[in-house]
Formats: sequence, structure tokens, C-alpha cells
Amino acid sequence: MKLLSKSLLALITWVMVLSLSTITTSYANEAGIKELRGALAKRMPTAANASIKITPVAGLYEVMAGKQILYMSQDARYIFDGDLYDMNFRQNLTENARGAIRLQALDNLGEENMLVYMPTGEVKHTITVFTDIYCPYCQKLHDEMADYQKNGIKVRYIFVPFKGPKSVQTSISVWCAKDRNKAMDLAKKGGKVEEKTCDNPISKHQALAAELGIRGTPAIMLESGVMMPGYVPSTKVIEQLNAK
Repeated sequence: MKLLSKSLLALITWVMVLSLSTITTSYANEAGIKELRGALAKRMPTAANASIKITPVAGLYEVMAGKQILYMSQDARYIFDGDLYDMNFRQNLTENARGAIRLQALDNLGEENMLVYMPTGEVKHTITVFTDIYCPYCQKLHDEMADYQKNGIKVRYIFVPFKGPKSVQTSISVWCAKDRNKAMDLAKKGGKVEEKTCDNPISKHQALAAELGIRGTPAIMLESGVMMPGYVPSTKVIEQLNAK
């Protein structure tokens, strides 16, 4: 029988060591998560069922309890409340985690409970905009709707009527209009929309905005879950979407 060459034997040995190392790391991660979950049950019972993930930092775990993201040591003795950055890749790891929470919240609301502007052709990207009809910068954003539509961007509106009862009533009237998009266009230009009432999701919109910590409009959420607070020109938004 022909003996294995030294180089082939070395390769097989390296693969075996790498596999064992991966298995060992996996078991260590699972054990660490299990220990942390047990520690949480004692120290913070309300977070006992939180989602726990490893982080790139040895001994530090990401704990997602509801909408809150914390970082903890394996024994839950040390807790860090703040953003974790990976400077090699210039990424905010905590913001990435928040993005997942936001997207889940939007899925729970459902697109059928949003006012949607479809692009003129294929849908290439989707953004979700938290808006107040009477917010000047929201109106400025709406004036650029044609830019989004011709660039394949679907725009989904969620009403956040911060400007009082008039804004709430107009939001409801737009939603209850026979042609919501036409009514929205009119309202954004300062026109008077026929007052109407019907079953509507405006209160759900307000609750969602509060849940996500949105304190001003417009707020643009990209399809990745990244939030762009305040008005951003359509050219910048489209550029960022196409860069991914």
C-alpha cells in the first residue's frame, strides 16, 4: 500500500485540528450562553427568556430583552449598556441588532397597514418613512416621490401625527379616502382633504413609532433596518440603497 505523502498527511492533520477547534469553540459558546441564561434567571428573572448571542469580544454576550440590547459577561455580573463597534469594518454592531428589531416590528404591523407608493417599474428597494402630513421636511421628502419611483424604490408611509389633533384627523381622512395616494398628495401640498372616518391603523402607527423611539419626522428606515433620522435628499438615500 502506498504511504501518504508528508504534505498530504500534514493537510489531513490540519483539517482535523481545525475541525476539533471549531467543535470545541461551538461547545464553549453553547456552554457560555447556557451559563448566562441560568445567571439571568437568578439576577434578572424578567430577562430569563431573552435572546442571547455571542459577540466578537471573548466573554461578552449580546442580550436582547424585548427592544433593549445589552452586553453581559458570562456570569451576568457585568452589564454594558451602549453601542458596540467593530473598528476594523467600521460597523456599529448594536445598530445592526436594532435593525433586526425594527424590521420585525414592521412585519408585525404589515404592509397592508401602510400607505404605499409603488415605483414605475421593478421594485429594487423598499424604504419605510415615518411622516407627519404637516411637517415641512416631510413635505419636502414627498416632493421627491417621483425620484424614488423612477429609481425602483417602493415608499411605505407610516403616519406619526406629532402636530396635534388636526394632523391626526387629516391622517385618518387620507387613510379613509377612496384614493389614498391622491389624498396624500393633496394633503402634502397643503390642500384640504375631505374629512372622513373609518377603521384605520393610525393608533397602531403611533404606538409603533413610540416603541421604536421615533421622536421626530421624517424618519427613513432602509430595508436593512438602518434608520436615517430627519430629512435626507432622495439622491443620498438612493445612493446608499444602491451601494449595498
